[in-house]
Amino acid sequence: MVELSVAREATDELVAAFRRLLPQLSTSAAPLERKALAATLSSPSNTVLVAREGDEIVGALTLVLYAVPTGLRARIEDVVVDSRARGRGVGEALTREALRLAAERGARSVDLTSNPARVAANQLYQRMGFELRETNAYRFRISR
Repeated sequence: MVELSVAREATDELVAAFRRLLPQLSTSAAPLERKALAATLSSPSNTVLVAREGDEIVGALTLVLYAVPTGLRARIEDVVVDSRARGRGVGEALTREALRLAAERGARSVDLTSNPARVAANQLYQRMGFELRETNAYRFRISR
């Protein structure tokens, strides 16, 4: 059974879980340092949800809420489920909880993006009622 909770502190366990999970989400993501995780957790716009099966963190999701002139916006970011736990409802449970929290806080819609290569994830989002939008998504990379 999956247990969900809001992560509030960058514990050793949480840092280790993100170091294990993030490479499964993105091959280009830098290893997550405790300071960066703590900053993510302390941001008032973020809610980081974690999923546990027994004593192990097997998934995570970040819900981002931000106010703009047109209203309160919500986005789901960095959804990742450990490859060993996929197909057992972890991603759906995390997403449903994020939708519940977004509605509770006053958002009228929730956006997310998903790599087209993640077939199972895209099928899940469509099954849950997310609609594919026809839009241009742009990214500007800031060089450092």
